[in-house]
This record gives sequence, structure tokens and C-alpha cells, in this order.
Amino acid sequence: MADLSPQSGKTFVVEHLDPELEEWSSCEYYTIASECHATGAQFLLSSVSPTLKLSEKLQRAKGLNVETRSVEDIYADKKDKVCLLDPAASKDLNPQDGDMFDIFLFGGILGDDPPRDRTSELRKKGYEGRRLGPVQMSTDTAVRVTRMVVQDRIPVEKIPYIDSPELIINKNESTEMPYRYVKGNDGQPIMPEGMMDLIIKDSEKGLGDLL
Repeated sequence: MADLSPQSGKTFVVEHLDPELEEWSSCEYYTIASECHATGAQFLLSSVSPTLKLSEKLQRAKGLNVETRSVEDIYADKKDKVCLLDPAASKDLNPQDGDMFDIFLFGGILGDDPPRDRTSELRKKGYEGRRLGPVQMSTDTAVRVTRMVVQDRIPVEKIPYIDSPELIINKNESTEMPYRYVKGNDGQPIMPEGMMDLIIKDSEKGLGDLL
């Protein structure tokens, strides 16, 4: 079992700002939990409604901690150690921020297109903010990039990316994802397991509306 003490890694917090949990969010959260667990970091899902039902797969995820309390309550005595990943911040995240901050906070849901500034409620609470470059990312990508910067000490601009990848649905159809992804060793965008199936299912649903 991995050592999840603060010395071994950082804490990555997604403040879940929706009353429900969509299937694609569940996929992203499972991926974040698994990657954090594998790298000695902690993943905390905060502000989760007591009535919210997590998927069976997510309930089994190693490295996932679920809290009904808000991040403001959980880290009331550590506000100066919390970094808010904020698309509107004036400064980009850099490896030295790993020395300044222990907790990295993300406002869900990040992956809206067009963006709806879901981070604004957390910004009002006065956390120091950092940006992950100019292009919007999915939530799991944002956490992955942050972890690479503050734990692996890779500058945000040195990480290999794929912007707006075109995903092939079938021989007649493709869809463009309007986000930035980390490029994997296979040259493909790193996406959560099962996400492609959800994209195909959504595409088929859209086609059904046209019939």
C-alpha cells in the first residue's frame, strides 16, 4: 500500500459543485484517484452531497477520499498552503509552487464548452491562484498536469500536449474534443478508461435525435 503521508506527495482536491455525478465525471474521478494513488499523492472529492450515489467502480477506487465538508472547512487552518488552479489567474503554475503549496484545488466541473467559470465561487474565498496555460483542460488532465509540475518538477510548457484531438467514432463520423490533453507515449491523448465508449454513446444518442 502506498504511503499517502504529506511527505510522499501532494493533495489534489476537486470541489464537486454539482448535485449529481455524471458518468463521464465518474470516469475522470476514477482516473485521478488511480494516478494519485500510484504516485503517492492523495485525491480528495469535497463538498459531496450525502445523498450523492457514487458508482460501484468509483467506490472501489484506490486513493479516493470523499468528504461532505467543503474545502474551506477541511483546510481552514491551512489556507496559505492551498493553491487554486484558476484559468483566470495571472501567473502560470511552476515547479517551485510545489515548495509553497501542499494542496491543489480544482473547481468542478472544469470541462464545460464554452467555459462557464465554475471556479469563481472558490476564487471569492481568497485562495492564491495559478493557471495551467491558456487552453482549457478536462478535470483529469488538469490534475495530471498539476501533479507533473509540482511533483515531477516538469515546467507546464515542457509537457507534451495534444490540443482539440479528433476522435474517430466510426468510418463515417468523427468528433473534435475542445480541450487540451497530455500526449501519451503512444502519441495519443491520455483519456480516462471508458471515456471513448461514453463519447460514442453520446454520439449515437445525437444521431438518434436526427432520425
